Amino acid sequence: MFNYSFMQNAIFVSIFISILCPCIGIFLVLRRYSMIGDTLSHASLAGITIGLMLNQNPVLGAFIFTSICGALIEFLRSYFKKYTDLILTIVLSLSVGTAITIISSGKLHANADSFMFGSILTVTKFDMIMVLILSAISVLTLILLYHQLVYIAYDEEAAKVAGVKVGLINYVFSILVASAISVSIRIVGVLVLSSMIALPVATALQLGKGFKPTLIYSIVFSITDIMLGLFISYYLNVAPGGFTALISVAVLVLVLVIKKIHAIINMIRNKAQIC
Repeated sequence: MFNYSFMQNAIFVSIFISILCPCIGIFLVLRRYSMIGDTLSHASLAGITIGLMLNQNPVLGAFIFTSICGALIEFLRSYFKKYTDLILTIVLSLSVGTAITIISSGKLHANADSFMFGSILTVTKFDMIMVLILSAISVLTLILLYHQLVYIAYDEEAAKVAGVKVGLINYVFSILVASAISVSIRIVGVLVLSSMIALPVATALQLGKGFKPTLIYSIVFSITDIMLGLFISYYLNVAPGGFTALISVAVLVLVLVIKKIHAIINMIRNKAQIC
């Protein structure tokens, strides 16, 4: 399996995906914006179709269009402060409408199905370079803005009072989300991309640790999910994106079960000590 160049490319991209997605996802989950990841993953489909229609790289098209949609979400927040779900509906309608219109027009110069479900066969050398550049820029930006992002994640209003440039950082963060999505679509696919952003973080949160340990565990769970999904889907001959989503759910359920068993054992021990 490892002798095939397409698997080597897929593993290379998967490593970056499994690190980048939870780094972005933890801030989305803490801000209760995990559905933004789902909305922007669907927005990437419109960017892909535009790129294919113009004979340009679809990953680059996804990044540009998803960045625009992310900025649009931040812009609309000033008009619909209490209706975040409505903002997501507006952007989702724009994205899906654009994608369906282009696909149904018959003007695509390639098939977009592989991007919807994920395919290890479609990862090219250029995609690897794109993934490396976007991931490096994203991680560096996260490191530079780490403290501000943590502050905003826990209390946006307090961050404003403290002098944090919340508006600017939110726009930058929306571009980071777009970057994470665009580098992931080749392997995971548009339809289940949000699972890689949210589920490893949801699993890590069950451990009840602090912010940094939760981030580290999120990356560990993310690497576990995507590698298991990639290898097992290869032998089952199924789409890696969908199977990775199933692995992510299975790992979350396993952690919940272990947590519940551990709680029951502690309860029995406490009762025994009292007796």
